[in-house]
Amino acid sequence: MMPGELLARVLYRDGLMLIIDKPAGLPVHKGPKGGPSVEDLAEALRFGLPRRPELAHRLDKETSGCLVLGRHKKALRRLGRLFAAGLVDKTYWAIAEGAPPADEGRIDLALGKRSEERGWWMKVDPEGRPSITDYRVIARGEGLSFLELHPRTGRTHQLRVHLAALGCPILGDAIYGRHGPSRASPLQLHARAIIVPLYPNREAITATAPPPPHMLEALDRIDPGQGTLREPHHSSA
Repeated sequence: MMPGELLARVLYRDGLMLIIDKPAGLPVHKGPKGGPSVEDLAEALRFGLPRRPELAHRLDKETSGCLVLGRHKKALRRLGRLFAAGLVDKTYWAIAEGAPPADEGRIDLALGKRSEERGWWMKVDPEGRPSITDYRVIARGEGLSFLELHPRTGRTHQLRVHLAALGCPILGDAIYGRHGPSRASPLQLHARAIIVPLYPNREAITATAPPPPHMLEALDRIDPGQGTLREPHHSSA
């Protein structure tokens, strides 16, 4: 991806914050193997400010959708407080193998590190940090389920580990899924929408990212009639 391509993926912009639609496969941080990352490309998102915006939170490399960046240090501090307090509402879409035991519910399973050497590798651990995810099944078919997820905490790989623990891992998950690295599908996890109460006396800022092509293809396997999901939504302030 070229820096200018990220401009077309800006969902919201004001003096404090940007929200972009991060493509699947683009890491947010520069990795040891090099290659482009959101941090590297963010120079193109200065919009006249002296410094590039910085990440206010993170998404996994293979997860697409809404990603928030702060445009300067004061904005980053304010955003950091909102995320830490759980005041930012996040909605994810996922396609899972199998289905949860009920059409909607709450997953309340503490998570801990599986390995100290690989701190991102997580497991269900009663001695771990509290982790809560609310879910709703939107559609089922062809051995798959289409889910709306609301993480109430922000743990590493939380949605992926929680769904795997329910017996319905996210389709294409090479780490926690059923088929390991030889997956035939990209990770079917998308940060669909985010609501940020950035300004005390204004309505919260909402941004929505359209589902990526690989998720639309998988949705066709579940129900070819899901046409309403193809309508892109636009951000508002």
